[in-house]
Amino acid sequence: MKLQQAVHWGCTVGVALLLAACGGGSGSAPEPAPAAVPDMPAADRIEPFDPSLVRTLKAATAAVAAPPAAARAPKAKTVRLGPLAAPLLQSLQKAAMPNPAKGMRQQIGLAREVAATATAPGLRGQLQWSPTERGTQHAAIRFEAQGALGVRLGLLVRALPPGSTLRFYAQAGAAVVEVSGDEVLRTLARNLQAGDTGDAARTYWSPDFGGADTTLELELPAHADLAQLDIAVPTLSHFFVPPESAAQPGLSAVGAAGSCNVDLSCRPDVGSESRSVARMLFVENGRTFLCTGTLLNDAQSSATPYFLSANHCISTQSVASSLTTDWFFRSSACNSGEVYAGAQRLNGGATLLYAQAATDTAFMRLNAAPPAGIVFAGSYFGAVAQGAGLAGIHHPQGDLQKFSEGSVTQFDNCTLQSCLASTPQDGRFLNVGWRLGTVESGSSGSGLFLPIGSKRYVVGQLMGSAASCQNPGGANYYGRFDLAFQAALRNWLKPVPGAPIGQAPQ
Repeated sequence: MKLQQAVHWGCTVGVALLLAACGGGSGSAPEPAPAAVPDMPAADRIEPFDPSLVRTLKAATAAVAAPPAAARAPKAKTVRLGPLAAPLLQSLQKAAMPNPAKGMRQQIGLAREVAATATAPGLRGQLQWSPTERGTQHAAIRFEAQGALGVRLGLLVRALPPGSTLRFYAQAGAAVVEVSGDEVLRTLARNLQAGDTGDAARTYWSPDFGGADTTLELELPAHADLAQLDIAVPTLSHFFVPPESAAQPGLSAVGAAGSCNVDLSCRPDVGSESRSVARMLFVENGRTFLCTGTLLNDAQSSATPYFLSANHCISTQSVASSLTTDWFFRSSACNSGEVYAGAQRLNGGATLLYAQAATDTAFMRLNAAPPAGIVFAGSYFGAVAQGAGLAGIHHPQGDLQKFSEGSVTQFDNCTLQSCLASTPQDGRFLNVGWRLGTVESGSSGSGLFLPIGSKRYVVGQLMGSAASCQNPGGANYYGRFDLAFQAALRNWLKPVPGAPIGQAPQ
């Protein structure tokens, strides 16, 4: 979440004056219970879809495979970066702590320059090629950032020989992420076609493995021209707070959220909706961030992995290409504090379809199919009334899924700096007050669910908040889904018959 000033009950004030000027604070009375929501016209909503009730999803293309046998793994030189200076590390960790007066996407990693492999000749000089039993050749290089809690490599790629394969793994990891050279080049071409420029558009970000090292292995045809291998690693992202690990056992940042958060596993009534929500990790200019997003169904229940989050989280294709998502990242049982054994990470990035600051909307299509067991959330694009009861599902501080419950207090118009009270007709944001739970850094982009009948439907995504465990009466601002739907999202989620998907009718 990112909000430098906050608004409550129609007044715009600096954060320091919020409580005194607007009546918020821990002494505020809780929001009254909302009135029952009547059943609304089916034409104004898209129903949720559980594919496990119909068919099994295809496996993700960014596969996690068994690691190469030790005898076959190429010998890897190690490029080492020293630990972060203690004052810098303490400053970064302090900045990543919850701040009740300022919401933001949560930064968990910073960019570090890697001089030894900053150029393609520098990287090639580090590689020791050897033949494989498959009649190809391979080489590897290991990057270690001492003290890092995760390392993502920024591969600056200008050319790869045909038939190339890239693999990423930790020195002692139990998993390998493999991607073809063609897929890397397609990802970078997608960045450039979207209008992104510079080295950021030509950088492919590796996954992380939850520790201080990540290894890059390259496999090429036996007679490949190594002069065509124009690849460098000038930057890596050094995680200074968890998370964690791309391998299933290490998806942790457990216990980071404030104590007033409600463990979602204690609310079995939202178990279906929880399966549509994922924790997001992504890289922008070498810095790694956390947000939350929601998988959305379309009117055809096509199982296309449309994914909703906030524009202030992801607003460019290059950043979307770096996206990894963690699914079923919740507790194993109510208040157990232990990660559910079925938590899974999905690599492969996303294709950014629509990004708009007016409602702080980022709408994407994941490039790999999400894991089996997910649910595509339903959505409602009709009017939401003041006083309507709502629920939030999110990953505050990157923690296990949490649940918040409240109601709409008013409508606002917001930027990332301030909000002003508006009307239901003109306000682009829902101002929500919590009765139960809160939101924090890392909750940004998370979906707001409206109950209709026995189901819940997405009606917005989180931009920012002044609420916290210390300030439960603070305001929470969600971009209106109905406005983004009418502006663009309907062209993918509920296209006019005969119109190409993703294109507005003429």
